[in-house]
Amino acid sequence: MIGNGDKFALLTMLAMALGATAPAAETLNLVMVDYRFVPDHLTFRHDVHYRLHLENHGKETHEVTAPTFFATAKIDNPDALNREHSEIVMQPGETKDVFLTPGKPGTYDLRCSDHDWNGMVGGITVE
Repeated sequence: MIGNGDKFALLTMLAMALGATAPAAETLNLVMVDYRFVPDHLTFRHDVHYRLHLENHGKETHEVTAPTFFATAKIDNPDALNREHSEIVMQPGETKDVFLTPGKPGTYDLRCSDHDWNGMVGGITVE
């Protein structure tokens, strides 16, 4: 019979082994500058693990709004998104990383829900 200490050690070794074989995430950067995204189009490959690195260099709060894209992706840290998991809210000067694996190939809308009227829009492609 395995004791609690042995179970913990076994689970720790298993987690280390799985972590050692996990592929590193590819990084894509998205910067918000006042009323635009840089770049304004992101391209992902489906079933590839990514680190989406976000930086708000603007003077206002911005959102990375892409509800359909986020709904089809596996997101490792969903707490980085809003409660509805439809967007990421970014305060001025803030940086965030979202770890995700895009699912269904296609094209998706990208916008700042507060500033899309001023041209802060873009797109996402999953190949």
